[in-house]
Amino acid sequence: MKRVIWKELGEGARAAVFSVSPESDTARAAAIEIVEAIRREGDRAVFEYARRLDGFTGTSFRVSPAEIDAARAAADPEDIAAMEAAIAAVRTFHAEQGLGGYEIETWPGVTCRRRVDAVRSVGLYVPAGSAPLVSTLIMLAVPAQIAGVREIAVTVPPGPDGKVNASVLAAASLLGLTNVYAIGGAQAIAALAFGAAGLPRVAKIFGPGNAWVAAAKSHVSTLPGGPAIDLPAGPSEVMVIADAGARPGFVAADLLAQAEHDPMAQVCLVSIGADIPAIEAELAGQLSALPRKAIAEQALSQGVIIEAADRGEAMAIAELACPEHLILQTDAPGELARDITTAGSIFLGAWTPESMGDYAAGPNHTLPTGGASRAYSGVTVEAFQRTTTLIEASREGASAIAPVVERLAALEGLDAHATAMRLRRTGGRDE
Repeated sequence: MKRVIWKELGEGARAAVFSVSPESDTARAAAIEIVEAIRREGDRAVFEYARRLDGFTGTSFRVSPAEIDAARAAADPEDIAAMEAAIAAVRTFHAEQGLGGYEIETWPGVTCRRRVDAVRSVGLYVPAGSAPLVSTLIMLAVPAQIAGVREIAVTVPPGPDGKVNASVLAAASLLGLTNVYAIGGAQAIAALAFGAAGLPRVAKIFGPGNAWVAAAKSHVSTLPGGPAIDLPAGPSEVMVIADAGARPGFVAADLLAQAEHDPMAQVCLVSIGADIPAIEAELAGQLSALPRKAIAEQALSQGVIIEAADRGEAMAIAELACPEHLILQTDAPGELARDITTAGSIFLGAWTPESMGDYAAGPNHTLPTGGASRAYSGVTVEAFQRTTTLIEASREGASAIAPVVERLAALEGLDAHATAMRLRRTGGRDE
């Protein structure tokens, strides 16, 4: 990881520290090419890309319900117990969420209501290329089910054998999900967007992924009639703010927990007098024992250690970076967190590793990346809901509101608007 002193950087250099890597531009172009080919050619293109990129050899992407149930039956009971505990915690936290409907009389005789409905169909993308993210399936499916989504389609990149990871299938069984498809990458996003190759066309797509998946999601959401998406969610990010009291081993472990996700993971340490040499030594030692050492090494090679002058400067760095995950290994972390408003999720204190949030604490781990948390929140039950407003007026209500509507319509020069209101006021008679 390179080291920089924040106060010595100019404004442009500071912004460059958190800029998107050039690989993302390459990934975007490739993802759009895949999406547009599937948009033009449909099923044939989906199968062609699946064969070329995933080694898929079958004739259907659908995983049979029997295979899903068999995976659950064959799973280690302790794995099942861990999944069930995580599902319960996520349900407990998300049960308090959800939009509310209400009714109010805004004028005498004019009643307005807001009705809340679930999005009818959603696609859940579960990464599984190099690591099967069972936790992501839980994080996406639970709020969808609480919201009452009718149709949930799950796409999972298959392994080298062409099959979906058995642990992911076991989790799907525990969650009661039966529409699981062995397809990943931009081709999965396109298939969900257009309803191709046996996958349903969905109204909204959820889930994190690599740069290709993130780019495909972004592109399909801009197409006429295309699906909505949850949030910009690309390669994972972590920022650890550590002061002189931070434990080097804890700091290193938290950095590596994100680095092992993806070679393009963004890893950042902000030091407020932390023992950087000790942290670097811990990184080297812990890294040497990691099975995913090569992935973590590549991510760390692009990471940065920023030396901040004080807590205020560290806070300003976090606000500029808008990190997906922010870990505060500092004295009085709650006080620092109060002034940071652009992180996806904040982890307070030495005993709260980000991995706790990834799996079983309860809050959702599907969070915005690439600086998007300045405007986006993580996935919630509300993300699977939409609202409809209903307005009902009596004749008396129409008469009460008419003078205001007619006046404003005239102000805008929209005579038909004024007429539609005036006729209600006069009972259909011209004045």
